[in-house]
Amino acid sequence: MIIAVDAMGGDNAPDAIVDGVRGALEEFPDIRIRLYGDREAIGPDIARHERLDVIHCSEKIEGDDEPVRAVRRKKDASMVRMAQAVRDKEADAGVSAGNTGALMAAGLFVVGRMDGVDRPALAPTLPTVDGSGFLMLDMGANADAKPRHLAQYAVMGSIYAERVTGLQKPRVGLLNIGTEENKGNELTKEAYGLIAQAPVNFIGNVEARDLLNGVADVVVTDGFTGNMVLKTIEGTAQGLMHMLKEAFMSSAKGKIGALLAKDGLGGLKKKMDYTEYGGAGLFGLKAPLIKAHGSSNANAIKNAIRQARTMAEYDVAGQIGETIGRMGEHE
Repeated sequence: MIIAVDAMGGDNAPDAIVDGVRGALEEFPDIRIRLYGDREAIGPDIARHERLDVIHCSEKIEGDDEPVRAVRRKKDASMVRMAQAVRDKEADAGVSAGNTGALMAAGLFVVGRMDGVDRPALAPTLPTVDGSGFLMLDMGANADAKPRHLAQYAVMGSIYAERVTGLQKPRVGLLNIGTEENKGNELTKEAYGLIAQAPVNFIGNVEARDLLNGVADVVVTDGFTGNMVLKTIEGTAQGLMHMLKEAFMSSAKGKIGALLAKDGLGGLKKKMDYTEYGGAGLFGLKAPLIKAHGSSNANAIKNAIRQARTMAEYDVAGQIGETIGRMGEHE
């Protein structure tokens, strides 16, 4: 299996990307990696690995580049070349920690949207109290959505949860302001009926306050709402850890308490650490693309590569295409 990786995307590129690639090659002996980027910046050490090919690229897409324009004009950018490798079947899946909008554009215009899917969705796995996590989509690929888009998200998320995480009949919930069927706006009310008819284990509406308690395995919403939920969870986790640190460091007794609670706090931090869950999949494309967090460290990149490997191994894209196609036949 071959995974294409953008070496120049993200806040810590290329060093964190290279270290993550090195870790992935050590952990997964069945993969080969095509690493796209500035050969000189990547360095000579990793290039000597027998299961790694470094493809030199003279350009890169910056975080403040206009996404569509950058993808169309920067033909030799590492992200674009990575996406082309996936499109041309030189690689089974791709990974980038770069500009989210640009990766979405590369997915749509280079890799291509699968037949029957109206809009691809960005879907990360978010933490839960018990450590199992839940998949949420869409998290910002499309700010606006129609009811049929949410129904397709439900199908795509359910297939991923079943194939990649091994859940039998994953619970699919629709994010809403209440659990009653008639709650919400016109979007959620109509989407409720469509998801109820979809080939998924739909458990109805779920509320934001219950997400971290694992109320559902897959949670569906529009990209505008989903992105705000994602950033609220990230900000709350960071703020909580900061407040705990301040409380423990404020006195001698607190410092002793921190020492005694060190293992427990370490476990809590790991549960809330996005790097343990990999990246966000771009669902609805003809082949897997994984968006790693912009501030990804080596561990996050390694886990994003693991995620891409698993999606390719279980042909998640193919399964989504078949199921969405059958839904279209019955409309």
